[in-house]
Amino acid sequence: MDDERFRLTLNAGGKPVMHGWWGKQPTAEHQYLSWIGSWGSIDDARIVLTERTDDGERVIASWPDEQVSQ
Repeated sequence: MDDERFRLTLNAGGKPVMHGWWGKQPTAEHQYLSWIGSWGSIDDARIVLTERTDDGERVIASWPDEQVSQ
């Protein structure tokens, strides 16, 4: 298992604030929702969940622009 397969980032005002890596998608998705609840009220907050692939990264979900690709 790749412990750094799923990445979660929090940016505010266009600057990185926080990030984390998880090996399991359900754990990363749980953290994504938790971060929205905890940090979503920050001005200009943007939270993005990505998956590292052989070709780079793909966005799984982003907030506030909820874009989910399957």
